Formats: sequence, C-alpha cells, structure tokens
Amino acid sequence: MVQIEPLEVSLEAGNQADSALLDDDGRPRRTGTFWTASAHIITAVIGSGVLSLPWATAQLGWVGGPAVMVVFGGVTYFTATLQAECYRTGDEETGARNYTYIGAVRAILGGANAKLCGIIQYANLVGTAIGYTIAASISMQAIKRAGCFHANGHNVPCHISSTPYMLIFGAFEIVFSQIPDFHEIWWLSIVAAVMSFTYSGVGLGLGIAQTVADGGFRGTITGVTNVTATQKAWRSLQALGNIAFAFAFSNVYTEIQDTIKAPPPSEAKVMKQASLLSIVATSVFYALCGWMGYAAFGNAAPDNLLTGFGFFEPFWLVDAANVAIAVHLIGAYQVYCQPVFAFVERKASRRWPDSGFVNSELRVGPFTISAFRLAWRSVFVCFTTVVAMALPFFGVIVGLLGAISFWPLTVYLPTEMYIAQRGVRRGSALWIGLRALAVAGFVVSAAATTGAVANFVGDFMKFRPFSG
Repeated sequence: MVQIEPLEVSLEAGNQADSALLDDDGRPRRTGTFWTASAHIITAVIGSGVLSLPWATAQLGWVGGPAVMVVFGGVTYFTATLQAECYRTGDEETGARNYTYIGAVRAILGGANAKLCGIIQYANLVGTAIGYTIAASISMQAIKRAGCFHANGHNVPCHISSTPYMLIFGAFEIVFSQIPDFHEIWWLSIVAAVMSFTYSGVGLGLGIAQTVADGGFRGTITGVTNVTATQKAWRSLQALGNIAFAFAFSNVYTEIQDTIKAPPPSEAKVMKQASLLSIVATSVFYALCGWMGYAAFGNAAPDNLLTGFGFFEPFWLVDAANVAIAVHLIGAYQVYCQPVFAFVERKASRRWPDSGFVNSELRVGPFTISAFRLAWRSVFVCFTTVVAMALPFFGVIVGLLGAISFWPLTVYLPTEMYIAQRGVRRGSALWIGLRALAVAGFVVSAAATTGAVANFVGDFMKFRPFSG
C-alpha cells in the first residue's frame, strides 16, 4: 500500500540566517509582536466577506441575522484560544513548536485528522485566493461603472466586463508573490488592515446616511419574503456560510502564531490577546456594516454592499472605498497564499536538494527571486485567475468556502487538539461541552454547504463561463 503523506502547509521556505540570529529550534529568530499578529489576523478576517453581510442579514431578518453573527463571532474567538494552546506540544513556553496548522494536528492527533486538515486547509486556501480575485475585480469594475452612472444616469446599464480587472489583479499578485515568506510581508498586512477598516468605515457611513435619509430602519423580523419557501431555505443556509466565511481565519492562525517572538510571554498568551483585540474589533465592524447595510436597503440589500450599487453617490467616495478593497485584497491574497507557496517549495527543495533551478536565489529588495519560485508562483496565480474568470460568483463562492471549512478547521480540529493536549477527562463538563460544540458546528456546516451548493448550481445554470 502506498503511504500518502498528509499535506503540510507552512509559511516559511528557504530561509537562511546566521546562527547567532536563530531561535531555540534553529530557525531564524522570530520578531512578531502583539501588534503585528493583530494586523495579520485583521487582514485575514476583515476581507471581502464583510460586504456580503447586509445580504446575509436580509436573508435571516432582524432577529436571526444579528443572533447568528454574535454566535459565529463568539465561537470563532473561543476556538481560536483553544488553537493557540496547541502551538507548542506540552509546555506552552518550552514545548516543541508546531509551525503549521497541519503540523499541530499531526503532532497532537495524527492519522486521519492530519489528512483531513491538509486536504480541507489546502483547498480552502486555494478557494480563498479565487474568491479574493473575484472580489477585487468586482471592486475595480465598480469604479468604472460608478463613473458611468455618474455621467449617464443611474438607469443606464453600464455593463462592463470583469475579465480585464481579474487580469490586472493577477499581474499584481505575480509581482507580490515573489516576496519569499510570511515574515517579510508584515508591512503589506498593516497596509491591508488599514484599507479594510477604510472601506468598512465607508460602507458603514453610507449605510447610516441612507438610513437617516429614509427616516428609519428598513427590513423585517424574518427577512426576505418575496421568494419561494425553497429559495428562502437555500438563501438562509447560504447566509450562514457567508457569515462563517467572514469570521474564518483558523487556516492561517498557527502560521501567524509562528511569527511571534520567543517567550516570555508565551506565544499562546500573545496570540490570545491579539485574537481578542482583532475579533472584537472586526465583530463590531461586521455588526455595524451588516446591520446598517440592512437598515439602509432592507430586504433588497445587494450581495456586495459597495459593488452591488446600493450606493451611487457620492461616487468619488464609493470609488475610494473600492480602491481600498482592491488594495486590501492584494495583501489578503498573500496572507492566504504564502502557506500554499511554501508547501510546494519545501517539497521541491527536499526532492531536488542539489538543483540550482529550485534552490538558487537572487535578493532584490523585499523580493527573493529564484527560477522555480518565479515559475511556480506565477502558474498558481494564473490558475486562480482563470478559475475566477470562469466562475465569477462572489456571493456563492464566499458562502461555499465558509460552509465547507467552518466545521473541520474552526470547530472540530481545535476542540479535538485541545482535549488531547490538555488531557480533558472524558465525561467531564468541559469534555461534554466541547463535544456538543463540535456536533453543533457539523450540523451548521452541513446545512450551509447544502444551501451554498444549491445556489451555486442555480447560478451556474444561468451563466456562460468567461462571459465576464
């Protein structure tokens, strides 16, 4: 029988350092802090998903929408604290490091769980790159359309293909993908985090202004009603996936933790503090953007607040927000793709250790160029761009990614690792609570996946691939 090695996703590849600048594990000394970890988390969490929250709230209504958002935010923070405890095996300050999410799963749980983690995490990272390509192109397309609407009136179709903008985004990512590893994109994460708050703030401000102009809140207790019962069910389930995607960052959580400098204080303590700040900040923004967007547009809320043209004016402000989205997604794409890049490059380096094509590097500013890195990363970016052009369904892709990955990556694996790591006694109140959370997470994830798939099939049947 052929032994299949679990996928290993890492944020480090090809690092060389003087022995005096090494950590206790022989790797280059980590310099990350509470603030850089918070920036990485905010960059990973606040993404294009925030723009679909008014639509998600519209499907669930004023009772279900806020309740689901609060629950997902709370669950994400709680399981993040469990995952933080698993960065080191054993003692939280001196135990062996687990550099990656799958590394932690393999060390603590092993076997089938490591394979499950590798497959889901790897697929989710690639899918997120595709989703971000779609979202960035839609934002760039919206800038052009906003100018058209401003010049010709709001009733003019102003149809513009998103394909050229996907190609532009792909070109930017090919360049930034030559930055060798996660440690050297900290500045890109900070820029991206600032951009995320910028466009979320614009969306919030426009939502408040529209609500004030309308003289009150729109929306209903139960949400959208002008659809069939089946459509209502599928849309409500997809909304769960959209909200799950908006909060998801567990697939790069351990990799972010691996950038934090050595204890004291422990990496787990710093990461928990960074998680609390980041999730509280993003949850407040999510709540305000999602709820005020719904208040402004009610059950007619678009699936993308700033590109669905719920807002036409002031067009320059909408344009500025969409520029911020595109800039943020350039950074967020790198946060999610660096693990994919490093996984392939580590495997290649081990397979061909004497190959100059694979291992020879040339340093140029923040970029470290190698023939293999240039070729492989460029091919990857081209692949995600082509898939995005073929299937540009922003809302559905967001819902599907969130639904599929929520249970295994955000709930099941962190709880299982914590139980094994801390020796939680079987049958204890904590053990029962963690098991119940895992079961509830599975039910929610399965239901949301069903809704997202149903909506994806419906959209695909009406769409011609590569038609823009």
